[in-house]
Amino acid sequence: MYLETIYILSQKSDTVRKIDISKYMGYAKPSITRGINLLKERGMVTVDDNGSLLLTDTGKAEAQRIYERHTVLTKIFMSLGVDKETASDDACRMEHYISDTTFNAIKKHLEEHQ
Repeated sequence: MYLETIYILSQKSDTVRKIDISKYMGYAKPSITRGINLLKERGMVTVDDNGSLLLTDTGKAEAQRIYERHTVLTKIFMSLGVDKETASDDACRMEHYISDTTFNAIKKHLEEHQ
């Protein structure tokens, strides 16, 4: 979730800070700090001298993959009649667990039927 949030916020602003993530996600700053530290350990995020969070190439690729899954799954659920909020919430839960095979089949189906 943190990677995706950093990615989304970085599309809207040149700088993303922990406080921005906290406001966006509604999480306490200590929780954000813990999550960011885990991402730093995995080489997904760096922090510059001003405290701005930057996705590494690896982090950006993973964030884009997750974001694509989220948007595609949200679209398919909405096409089935699910309201936007529920569709997005369900997509958020599924995006991390669905196999590449199943996701690619869903994506192909959506592309063919739009």
